Amino acid sequence: SSEWFNRPDDERYLSLDDLWASVKARSERSTSRIVETAKIHVEASRDNSERLQLILPKADAPLAPTHWAFGQLASLVGAPASYLRQLPAPLAGINLQYGLSGHRAEQIKTFETEDGRTELRAVTGPDYGRIYDHELVEAVQRIAGNGTGDTRWKVPGTLD
Repeated sequence: SSEWFNRPDDERYLSLDDLWASVKARSERSTSRIVETAKIHVEASRDNSERLQLILPKADAPLAPTHWAFGQLASLVGAPASYLRQLPAPLAGINLQYGLSGHRAEQIKTFETEDGRTELRAVTGPDYGRIYDHELVEAVQRIAGNGTGDTRWKVPGTLD
């Protein structure tokens, strides 16, 4: 429950139905694609020297990697993510670009979400299978109902 209380207000759901609606909407705004690593272009944002963007072949817009996706991408090319995060974006971008150009696996699967900007949420191998968050919430709902007192389990914010 401490995790629930430490979340921002827009991430504190008072029922599993509310959580399900949010993660279902996010999955509907998400796409996956398989891309060749050598065709990914890394660039530092001109507006913000702290932010990297990835440009994928046939993508409508550049992708902003989440903290998690950046770590996955760095791991994929054999670079320590914690070190790259300390570098200025242009220097980190050069290192990632070099790693991607020589990546032996040749392909990755991306998981992208559009929400005002296109966000890269995950980088995995091309055969990775995904279980969406709304599917997990549905499984919990079969056991815990809506989490508002209809069963013994309750959403932390509804505990009395």
